[in-house]
Amino acid sequence: MALDDYYLLGRSGLRVSRLALGTMNFGQSGFHAPYGRTEDEARAIFRAYVDAGGNFIDTADFYTAGESERILGRLIAEAGVRERMVLTTKATNSVDAGDPNAGGNSRKHLIRALDESLRRLGTDYVDLFLLHTWDRITPVDEVLRTLDDLTRAGKIRYAGLSDVPAWYAARAQTLADAHSLTPMVSLQLPYSLAERTIETEHVGMAQQLGLGITAWSPLAGGFLTGKYRRDDTHGVTGDGRLTGDGAPERTWTEQHWDLLATVRHVADKLGVTPAQVAVNWAATQPGIASAIVGASRPEQLESSIAALGFELPAELRAALDEAGAVPPDSVYRMFTPQYQGWLVNPGAKVADKPAGYQPPVLNWR
Repeated sequence: MALDDYYLLGRSGLRVSRLALGTMNFGQSGFHAPYGRTEDEARAIFRAYVDAGGNFIDTADFYTAGESERILGRLIAEAGVRERMVLTTKATNSVDAGDPNAGGNSRKHLIRALDESLRRLGTDYVDLFLLHTWDRITPVDEVLRTLDDLTRAGKIRYAGLSDVPAWYAARAQTLADAHSLTPMVSLQLPYSLAERTIETEHVGMAQQLGLGITAWSPLAGGFLTGKYRRDDTHGVTGDGRLTGDGAPERTWTEQHWDLLATVRHVADKLGVTPAQVAVNWAATQPGIASAIVGASRPEQLESSIAALGFELPAELRAALDEAGAVPPDSVYRMFTPQYQGWLVNPGAKVADKPAGYQPPVLNWR
């Protein structure tokens, strides 16, 4: 693989790079300010991605209080690559604490948020517009009608979802199909060797309903880079965002540390870095259309891009799969191989399909 090998996003004709450039750290304002980059620093990262053939850019109105979109808009215009880029932005988070309608997924807020994003980005449309997250309030049919109207108005080319329950995404896609509304083509979710819970339902649902998953945090917040170590209290030591003030609250289990040892072992076997192993694994998993990678400097991004330059041998992928596996709970245990003998007569003969058999072609519209 390479960054200029393009893949279809979900059940659409939109071609995107296997790695998307995350720009959450473009700018030095708002919630993400501690990790923010100046415009000059962002320019170097952006140009490294574009020069390598990348075309999939991810931002949101919430990132660095809108500064990410402003910087990104200027960089795209400066490089003259607007039509070449698949530009993605997202909206849900509140942009005005004093206004009850300045957040969520209501029609009022989504239209306002998109118009303001377009202004900051300096463009009259975005290629992909996503709900940033499920707001647990707005009816899904209101969201669908809004996204359909925005598509018909030419303000967005494609619609998608981010960080929603599997049932919500399935309901949205089914209603869109049933009522000839704009379908969802993308589903953005956290996914890495250290965070595989979406495999329980989201991945299978997305494959069935034509949603290309874009995986955010494929390095599990930096844990899978291998630069952290376990201290005597089973905490994390090292220099990075997982330690010190403001570090995310997360419990790293014995399985996580064993997984990290496996990642290091595979990296040593292949002569690559642990981070490259993690990115390669995430980007090539079933149902994953693209993995989102950020960077604090061009060299870091180039290392992530190089993760596409090798193939994980079957035995090493199997070792990674086993080390990071999430055991199924409750009813999901019934869908594992050891239970399938209860559903099919073990003595029944199941023949291969006859030569020349053609599966039915689904007419999505």
